[in-house]
Amino acid sequence: MRKLQCLTLGFSLSCALCAYLVRPEKLWIPCGCFLLLLLLTLVTGKERKRTVLFLLGLSLGSGWYWGYSVFYLAGAVRMDEETVPATVRVGDYSCATDYGSTVDGTVTLDGKAYRVKVYLKDKENLGPGDTLTGTFRFRVTTPGGSEPATWHKGRGTFLLLYQSGELSLGTSESRSWLDRAAELRKNLKGILTDCFPEDTRAFAKALLLGDTTDLSYETDTDLKVSGIRHVAAVSGLHVSILFALLSAATLRKRSLTALVGFPALLLFAALAGFTPSVTRACLMWGLMLLSMVLGKHYDKVTALCFAALIMLLWNPMVVTDVGFQLSVGSVAGIFLFSGKIQKWMLGRFSPKKGRSRKGIAFLAGSVSVTLGALAFTAPLSALYFGTVSLIGVVTNMLTLGIISLIFYGILGVCLMDVLWHTGAALLARGVSWLIRYVLAVAKLLSDIPLAAVYTRSPYIVAWLVFVYLLLVVFLAQKKRMPGVLTCCAVIGLCAALLCSWAEPMRDDVRFTVLDVGQGQCLILQSEGCTYLVDCGGDRDDEAADIAAEALLSQGIASLDGLILTHCDRDHAGGVEGLLSRVDTDLLILPAETGGRTFHTKGEVVYAAENLELTFGTGKIRIYSPKYGGDTNENSLCVLFDTENCDILITGDRDGFGERSLLRNADLGKVDILVAGHHGSKNATCSELLAAVRPEIVCISVGRNNPFGHPAPETLARLEENGCQVYRTDLNGEIVIRR
Repeated sequence: MRKLQCLTLGFSLSCALCAYLVRPEKLWIPCGCFLLLLLLTLVTGKERKRTVLFLLGLSLGSGWYWGYSVFYLAGAVRMDEETVPATVRVGDYSCATDYGSTVDGTVTLDGKAYRVKVYLKDKENLGPGDTLTGTFRFRVTTPGGSEPATWHKGRGTFLLLYQSGELSLGTSESRSWLDRAAELRKNLKGILTDCFPEDTRAFAKALLLGDTTDLSYETDTDLKVSGIRHVAAVSGLHVSILFALLSAATLRKRSLTALVGFPALLLFAALAGFTPSVTRACLMWGLMLLSMVLGKHYDKVTALCFAALIMLLWNPMVVTDVGFQLSVGSVAGIFLFSGKIQKWMLGRFSPKKGRSRKGIAFLAGSVSVTLGALAFTAPLSALYFGTVSLIGVVTNMLTLGIISLIFYGILGVCLMDVLWHTGAALLARGVSWLIRYVLAVAKLLSDIPLAAVYTRSPYIVAWLVFVYLLLVVFLAQKKRMPGVLTCCAVIGLCAALLCSWAEPMRDDVRFTVLDVGQGQCLILQSEGCTYLVDCGGDRDDEAADIAAEALLSQGIASLDGLILTHCDRDHAGGVEGLLSRVDTDLLILPAETGGRTFHTKGEVVYAAENLELTFGTGKIRIYSPKYGGDTNENSLCVLFDTENCDILITGDRDGFGERSLLRNADLGKVDILVAGHHGSKNATCSELLAAVRPEIVCISVGRNNPFGHPAPETLARLEENGCQVYRTDLNGEIVIRR
């Protein structure tokens, strides 16, 4: 047992070092270093078995990663940025996008098959077993390409293909069991859509199949903030529920359970798309079935190491996948800490006369499992999602027992629909009330102030580091005092929150350009007043999250005002999501919104004429266009006029709209100018620069955007005018204090 743990730990660590820190052409260096270190350890003769196995794991991991890159991935890397004919075998059903459709499949290069994701120009209706033949532009998702690596590599998709010409569609001669699994997954989605009411069907799909595409932003946020987002991603929880059902159905007879269990686990993993979390869980439960058949002892830690090692051998880059890290981390935390926490709780809160032993045992079990899982997943959630749920222990305690019933109910609906659709629909309505209970609990608890904290605040990051340092000290002590640990953590949290809320108030004027990619989202603060200008970016949900968490991390749950310069998606796509988390007293829109409507509790004003508002000790002047329409040239322009700093925002106006602004407004000199239209060559014209003479110009622009923003011509004009330029694609989030 210990041998496999040490070997797996070294193997995993080595793969992670190679994936995150070593350039592809330098992979031989860690391999040679680890091997040399292993040989030196063996030569000295003072080695311990665990040390040797750990070093052996480091050597094997780096060697495997290097060999995988040289002998397999090199073929994909060579195709990067090539536009060539290819034939793709489709492995799933296509999905519509804003710009066409996308589908997963495989392509064969030099006799090697690679998983690919294909982006098509039109909304094609494709299914497993179909073929696409045409010309594609290839982009590799691994390190070594012309663009940064993407998350796809952790899921085993090493190439992205973009249609470049006409396509011909065909059908493969043979169909695999994976094609049948994809068809079954589609049929199950159809059953859930037909049987479940509209308000619960998205959650049902997420719980059974891990398909979160239909979850609304509000529901997804409630689950995340309340700490039960994991129930919507098929993982070990779902596999354990399924295994319990199989065990009960086979009357706990080992041979029968194994006979049914192995194909059931394989099918369930295929239905969930072989995501790292479900693959890890199925491998562990499969090892348990094998130990039952062979009559051997099952060691859960060894099973976890075995599952992780198999997955790394299949694809060493899975170590970079967030799902893999969270899945392994949560299980490792449960194995290491949950038992000790439960034992302490049962000893500390031993049942007294009149109390239910089962109730206390249930409470101790729920709390200990949740805390154990959080031991490693909390820092990962903070790193990847910027959120740490403080209410998660309570939410899990109130809902996890119900989740099992819902899962069984959903399975029952799918099975019953084969024989009796009406009965399945009736059962689905009953299960829906349980789903509504879970969603209501998540909503109620996520709305509690401080249900979660956000790592956009550096003080919260410092608090997390402080807590884990305390935890290390706590574990190193012989006499452990959990009460002292808890009190120190709570006091540290209070201090971090006070600093997060008080720090922005130290500035007379604070201007923040959020990094939302190819879009715009600006925060202006002065004298306790907070206005937001625009909220849009590369993705609507991401822009809403960035804006909401930036505000909530400062204790701002309600805006004084939200101004939209215009309603294009890159300026307004995240507004609905933002308003579901943060209120606003005033929403100012252009007179022409292109049919867009926004739901808010505050007052809505359409700026058909120029407006002037009070902003702290200063003024906000909003300049409306002098002609109709909802084009870029009709963006609202906003001037924040304060004693210490003047800030001008022109939306997406190009030179024509900027010159119109100069004719109709007396702007004067400004301190900060937000470059129009993300730095387009036709915006931020010479006349505007000469009139307002900005000291600082901020450009909100996405990395590697297809528009070439900011344009070289614009950057040259800014340099000629002596402007200090800050760009979100280079500098990230921009904060200017005055």
